Amino acid sequence: MESTVTSAPTSGHKIVSEAEWLEASQKLLAREKELTRMRDQINRERMDLPWVKVEKSYSFEGEQGNRSLSDLFEGKSQLIVYHFMFGPGWEEGCPGCSFVSDHVDAARMHFEHHDIAYAAVSRAPLAELLPYKRRMGWTFPWYSSGGTDFNYDFQASFHPEDLEKGTVLYNHTQQKLKGQEQPGLSVFYKETDGTLYRTYSTYERGLDLLIGAYNFIDLTPMGRNEESPMDWMRYHDRYED
Repeated sequence: MESTVTSAPTSGHKIVSEAEWLEASQKLLAREKELTRMRDQINRERMDLPWVKVEKSYSFEGEQGNRSLSDLFEGKSQLIVYHFMFGPGWEEGCPGCSFVSDHVDAARMHFEHHDIAYAAVSRAPLAELLPYKRRMGWTFPWYSSGGTDFNYDFQASFHPEDLEKGTVLYNHTQQKLKGQEQPGLSVFYKETDGTLYRTYSTYERGLDLLIGAYNFIDLTPMGRNEESPMDWMRYHDRYED
């Protein structure tokens, strides 16, 4: 018997029989499997990237005092650094970076047992970072790189005069930016002799991988339902009932 296609009364979405729904789902599953295989391939290519030696020394201000980049590894061989947008004098952190950071502690309980350390780094003084960290309820290590070139060297912060001159290197390409602070993530490896290497960096939409909430939202019929990335999102303590 030929099905009669109708639509839902409020959304107007096509309504079909269960058999037709199954057929459509099987077609989508084939595409999802293609995406999974592609993601696996990209992950292999990421691991095969060449490394660059970190020649410069950096000092970070943390809750336990000044630490070197090597210290941030906390005895592990791999380190993920999130370049959190929080400039000197800001009253609170970037909303998008805060959205990303809301996902860190749950994941950290697991990947820290897989030879991976994590740290957030911002240019604001530690005294400005810690009250916001307490407000958000985060427990991950957060360090100030103020007074060092760390965030500048890893293309997450930019001097005003450089922005005014024209394009700057961000997200592995020369482009025009407006803000001095930009989101990003850098990964490092530490050899047994203490030599440090930068293995990977990602910026902009590359950080979507860290946002578990998006993965849930993407499963729903309305999806992200946003005109621009994160336009609906709020600090987690400012959602209205």
